[in-house]
Amino acid sequence: MKIAVYGASGMVGSRVAAEAVSRGHEVTGVTRSGGELPADVRAVQANADDIASAKELAAESDALVAAIGPSRTGGDHQEYLDAVDNLIIAVQGTSTRLIVVGGAGSLVVNGNRVVDGPDFPAEHKGEALTVSQALESLRASDANWTMLSPAFVIAPGERTGVFRLSLDEPVGDHISAEDYAVALINELETPAHIQKRFTLGY
Repeated sequence: MKIAVYGASGMVGSRVAAEAVSRGHEVTGVTRSGGELPADVRAVQANADDIASAKELAAESDALVAAIGPSRTGGDHQEYLDAVDNLIIAVQGTSTRLIVVGGAGSLVVNGNRVVDGPDFPAEHKGEALTVSQALESLRASDANWTMLSPAFVIAPGERTGVFRLSLDEPVGDHISAEDYAVALINELETPAHIQKRFTLGY
């Protein structure tokens, strides 16, 4: 499988790229800065808001993975939303999948979004609302999309391959970035959440 990973030098993107390579997939790492990438990953320097390069990557790939977020686009939330919209456009009308790294704030507990709760950390609210808006853009599209939201805490850790999955309700309060990558590549290899958001945790 040919997989292009936007944000491949970041915490999540680098692990997604490395996991994909370890399973024998052909991986292109797309970064804004040309930062260091995992071994055996082909490097491309581009922005997700560059529609021409996004369409080119979509045409030559089986999947685009957007391991980006508002903080990964210089803190500009509109730039992030535009980037997600561009990737949606890039894969529309093709068989190429778009997998977007989501956030926990858009998960739902008792019918209410986590980000709307009184205990949600104020410093993370803006980014959570923006990623929630991106989820709505995906849901309104006819693209072959999936969003994978992590547990509330995601950090470098152990690759266990053992975790729980859910659709919109959180399961567990943390996940390693390594196991997040396992779940994402599992989804690419065995599609189970086409045009859906899902989540994972321990």
